[in-house]
Amino acid sequence: MNGPKPLLAVYDRIKEYFFLMPDFRSTLQFSCLFLLCILFLFEKTTEASERLPNDKTQAPYVINSKRYHPIPSASGFNQGGIASWYGKDFHGRRTSNGEIYNMYSMTAAHKTLPMNTMLLVKNMRNGKKTVVRVNDRGPFVKGRIIDLSYTAARKLDILGPGVAKVNIVALSEDDHSYPDLTSGEFYVQIGAFSRKINAIKLQRRFTDTGHTTVMQKYFGPQSILYRVQVYAGKTLNNARRAEKALLTYGYTGAFIIAR
Repeated sequence: MNGPKPLLAVYDRIKEYFFLMPDFRSTLQFSCLFLLCILFLFEKTTEASERLPNDKTQAPYVINSKRYHPIPSASGFNQGGIASWYGKDFHGRRTSNGEIYNMYSMTAAHKTLPMNTMLLVKNMRNGKKTVVRVNDRGPFVKGRIIDLSYTAARKLDILGPGVAKVNIVALSEDDHSYPDLTSGEFYVQIGAFSRKINAIKLQRRFTDTGHTTVMQKYFGPQSILYRVQVYAGKTLNNARRAEKALLTYGYTGAFIIAR
């Protein structure tokens, strides 16, 4: 298949140290290997300490015994699911980023997207679209992916039913037009790990069966995360089918990424 290839530069270095050495029984070889690993880890730890952000809203958090890992970048984010809305019961309260919630503003809550991400939200039932800004965390109800403000829900005709099936796409800072939601390069993220070796193992599981995968390195506020994504095709429909299949097979955190 033509398309993006796995990003395995660091893995290749480790493989060179561990798998290409002709004789592990040699004490001298083992000592050299140990020293190289220490230097490699020191290099990466120093690099990470220089690049970790200080935004507290990006720190992992736990709600109802479930741990959430906010992603450091919304670039290419595309997700389908159920939207709900919240109104006067929360009007005037503080949101997760410290703002005062205004039910009449065009804002939304999302569990993992960075604060101030601009999202295009499309109601899949009636085709209506609107743009909101993420300034809160939630919703923490199973199956729901976004909580809209009162005004945003009204624009999408969600007030009456309370919930609706939607698609959300992250917009770039200079993107003032609605992107094509149906075509592009789509991936499904299947895992995120603080230990790279675990990400490599998962990636191998898919590459060994002929799938194109990508591993991306993200710098969180407390640790580095290695995110594994599998190529799902050039249409959103194919990506949705892949996402559904992966969820069925136990990859409970799977979601679509558009490039």
